[in-house]
Amino acid sequence: MTETAREYIDFWVENSVHAAEQFRTPGATQDVEELVRRLIAGAGGQGITEEAMRDEVGDIADYIREKLKAANKAESGRQQ
Repeated sequence: MTETAREYIDFWVENSVHAAEQFRTPGATQDVEELVRRLIAGAGGQGITEEAMRDEVGDIADYIREKLKAANKAESGRQQ
């Protein structure tokens, strides 16, 4: 189950976590709590528990916060 959880998390982050400069992307947000809610809801629909995701990444909000920072930093570097 954890392999499935990890695959889902990676797929979801790739498709749902966007840099602030891409904020016009439909459904894009920089709100960590909103992203956490969306991730948990989507995973639940796939039969993946919040616990299984925590086993993979630790604190889910911290994980998403770091992914947002990385996306924003990469986009900032790209624009320079």
